[in-house]
Amino acid sequence: MNLTGRYDFDSPLRRRGTSCSKWDGAARVFGKDGLLPFWVADMDFRSAPEIIDALREKVEFGVFGYPIMTDEARNTVAEWEKRRHGWDVDPDDVAFVPGVVTGLSAAVRAFTEPGDGVIIQTPVYAPFFRVITDNDRVVVENPLKETEERFVMDFDNLERVIESNGRVRAMILCSPHNPVARVWSADELSRLLDICALRGIVIINDEIHQDLVYSDARHIPIASLAESQSPLILTLVAPSKTFNIAGLHASAWITKDRAAAEKMRRTLASMDAGSLNLMAATALETAYSKGAPWLDEAMTYLEVNRGLVEAFLSERLPKVKMKHPEGTFIFWLDFREYGFHNKELQRILIEDAGVALNPGTDFGMGGDGFARFNIGCPRSILEEGLGKIERAFAKF
Repeated sequence: MNLTGRYDFDSPLRRRGTSCSKWDGAARVFGKDGLLPFWVADMDFRSAPEIIDALREKVEFGVFGYPIMTDEARNTVAEWEKRRHGWDVDPDDVAFVPGVVTGLSAAVRAFTEPGDGVIIQTPVYAPFFRVITDNDRVVVENPLKETEERFVMDFDNLERVIESNGRVRAMILCSPHNPVARVWSADELSRLLDICALRGIVIINDEIHQDLVYSDARHIPIASLAESQSPLILTLVAPSKTFNIAGLHASAWITKDRAAAEKMRRTLASMDAGSLNLMAATALETAYSKGAPWLDEAMTYLEVNRGLVEAFLSERLPKVKMKHPEGTFIFWLDFREYGFHNKELQRILIEDAGVALNPGTDFGMGGDGFARFNIGCPRSILEEGLGKIERAFAKF
């Protein structure tokens, strides 16, 4: 029982054997049974009881016909953006899609043509590559630049890759950034807007982690800084990571450009992906209208977890480096000081430590020697995992 608040984040859940990708899928992906999983970006916490109660009510009613997306659902998304992020959104600019990755794919189809270049800032969430190449577009990498304290956008290189690739038409922005856990500043976002506006580049903006920001940072929706409709910005948001309901596939997209919205609607209709199922719609509306108290406590808990990881690495695993995470619950661990390439690093983590972390190379350029580590779990599990890594690397 969590005695510090209303909700319980301390009690471990038995997720193994529940058809759970994070726990039951690890053996297939990593080739070994029984690994302690810190890979898939979902949390080992029960979702907000308000969401569970709303879903239970639908189940007990017992009729699962086709739902409609109500004005109230659009209003709850707009109100959430205003309350949590200071972004004034017209509810008429909100629409829905079953998953952010589906929305990214639709936006790439809607706003670019086969053969066009789409910029991503690596290392970055692996499906970004797929939604570009599977739609016959070209990945254009603008790697993040590493400084002593953090990863930053490399604007000089961004301008070079745009100029050298004559068919760059869009950019997928990850904000906050997965996996480096950056929350972009107003200055960074404003400069990005200027570059894209000047060159007519569409910003397809993944803000799925927008609510998972720590007390020493502030998320700014890039669209809230745009003074006009140039550049075109389409933003994707979701309660999925925030409230640990990713398996329900509930997301929304927002743009104030009506012509662009119509293109997006037509594209989603061609994919039969322009609405949510009954449970997804229920969870989304409940999360954004009633979930704030749960989220506030979850972020307090995660912030303590963040501090635990930073202290553990500093005191007991000093060769493993990590830039101070500003957001998300998935952190970018740097094992390069050990001198291992990805294959050997993963062998040690899997065989010696018995843990599953995403290989850094899954995230593109610059990922060798890194691994992504999920801290969204009860503290006892987090401490167990860190201890396993410490013991495995002690011999080095």
